[in-house]
Amino acid sequence: MGTKKLGTQTVALAHPPSIMGHGNVVGKKEGEGPLKETFDYIDKDDTFGQSSWEKAEAQMQKQALTCALDKAGQTVSGLDFLFAGDLLNQCISSSYAARGQEVSFFGLYGACSTMGEGLALAAMTLDGGFGRWTAAVASSHFCSAERQYRNPLEYGSQRTPTAQWTVTGSGAVVLGKDGPGPYITHCTIGRIVDKGITDANNMGAAMTPAAVETLKTHFQDTGRSPGYYDLIVTGDLGVLGSELLVELLGQEGYDIGGNHTDCGKLIFDLEGQDVHCGGSGCGCSASVLTGYLLDGMKQGRWNNILFCPTGALHSPTATMQGESIPGICHAVAISRER
Repeated sequence: MGTKKLGTQTVALAHPPSIMGHGNVVGKKEGEGPLKETFDYIDKDDTFGQSSWEKAEAQMQKQALTCALDKAGQTVSGLDFLFAGDLLNQCISSSYAARGQEVSFFGLYGACSTMGEGLALAAMTLDGGFGRWTAAVASSHFCSAERQYRNPLEYGSQRTPTAQWTVTGSGAVVLGKDGPGPYITHCTIGRIVDKGITDANNMGAAMTPAAVETLKTHFQDTGRSPGYYDLIVTGDLGVLGSELLVELLGQEGYDIGGNHTDCGKLIFDLEGQDVHCGGSGCGCSASVLTGYLLDGMKQGRWNNILFCPTGALHSPTATMQGESIPGICHAVAISRER
């Protein structure tokens, strides 16, 4: 049996799985942004009917997955595997959301890159012949993330100009071994890159080097140029990180200025909403993918997208100890053609 691996970090799926259903839910602020028409459910007060922010986040995952399953005509018990992750310690949003549901569960932590990690693993599982149905889901909540990583909201701390706003949102994708597409055709699995950034309020600078390395490797492994893709979409680099990415890749000989965008820039009105450098969090790229991007592909707006969510793999403890912030980026190629 021949290998499916291309180059150093990319896998080419022999039988690309189909995206059969996708769904998302978001909070009030996200629902007031430019992508409001692409969300399946917008909560009026960010509690999602729960008594705590953490419980609200678990509820978000349940709702997003249910929506994706309904669109796919599937039930949770019909899934062979569920891949899920979030930002909270021990991935409690994901495990509590999966509690009581009859599904084999993989809990993931890739920070804001988690949706890319989940999609890659879910697609590779199906391509490997280990099932017929999988799902990937990721979430974040502004209030639960602030409580864990920075200060509780009651503290009223000032945010630096480079800071980003953690998205309250969740997105889910249901994959089938066969179907009408769009299809996941290639996955470039990221490596941890750490350039010594220690400012926890500048995630864009911390994650950009990982995005540069993953994108450069993807182009080298596949032999594709940036122009092959209608869109190259990073996750959560925000305004500053996106500018750095275009500049640094340009220095490597790859011009993505004409077809690059970022989920952190898309989800909010950067001038009308006070989000500084844009959105972040697992739910940012997950909700943008499962609404704006996949809807656009199904409508024929784009044929080929390279989805590249990025993550800052730090913790409050490590940051307080003066540790630098490792970054990672996974690239998932999605095509309307198998």
